[in-house]
Amino acid sequence: MVRHAQKVNDRVADRDFKYYIFDWDDNILHMPTRIHLERKGPDGIWKPHAVSTAVFAVVRNDRAHYRPPHGNWEEAFVEFRDFADTPESQFLIDTRTALQKLLSGETPPGPSFEKLRETLREGRLFAIVTARGHEPSALREAVRLFAEMVLTPEDREEMMANLRGYRRCFDKVKTFGSDEEEFDYYLSLNRYHAVTNPQFQKWMAREGNAAQAENAKQFAIRDFVEHVIRILSQTGADSLKRPISVGFSDDDLGNVQAVETYIQEVLAERFPGIKFCIYDTSDPTVADGRKVIVSGQMDFGF
Repeated sequence: MVRHAQKVNDRVADRDFKYYIFDWDDNILHMPTRIHLERKGPDGIWKPHAVSTAVFAVVRNDRAHYRPPHGNWEEAFVEFRDFADTPESQFLIDTRTALQKLLSGETPPGPSFEKLRETLREGRLFAIVTARGHEPSALREAVRLFAEMVLTPEDREEMMANLRGYRRCFDKVKTFGSDEEEFDYYLSLNRYHAVTNPQFQKWMAREGNAAQAENAKQFAIRDFVEHVIRILSQTGADSLKRPISVGFSDDDLGNVQAVETYIQEVLAERFPGIKFCIYDTSDPTVADGRKVIVSGQMDFGF
């Protein structure tokens, strides 16, 4: 990032606490990544058939007509994993391609694209929670790439002023590092969960949770909420007395319904002071997605 006079926005001290959890594929960006399946034709012959994540969300339960190659889901999701012998994560490669297509006008943004942009500009905490299997570092670098390619110079200046404001208000920092150092620190405060990543799966198993994608996303969401509470607790007792809101957006209706139930039955009871907002972005005709407020009484403009 370009070095400039270090502006500090002290007004962030008076903001409400709004945090966000984003699914990535078809919610932030329409990625070129493909799931490799076999499809049964009218002649009864199974043939290779690669599909987008959006199509997979529709056909994944149609076992009569779609199946993974050789019955192996790892082969189907080979583009959704990181491998030690590749110099760059496929996720980062595909994010760069998706952003280039979007910025050239070739593809539209996902329904939560602008919300992620706003989140970064305002310096809000967030989590990326995806059914992919990449390393957390790949997700983090994709967010960095998003900021580099999407944020305007004015956006970046506002973001840095906000980040320094939060640092001065809550971390009691008086001397700041470079833009790069402060942005790195901000990225380190957020969560990056690819729930089919082997290490994530081992972590879930140690906690005694099932490994289904919906349950894994619930586990990741709970982790982010607990992470936010820990951070706020470190800033002083008064922080936990202020309104706290957590928004979750996903384009997969199955995930949305599972998360909505989980928040209603578990998180809302465990964290009664938090307002949870869910955005079902599965219907592209609904701008910003269908909004559901699971708990809390006040609306802070999610």
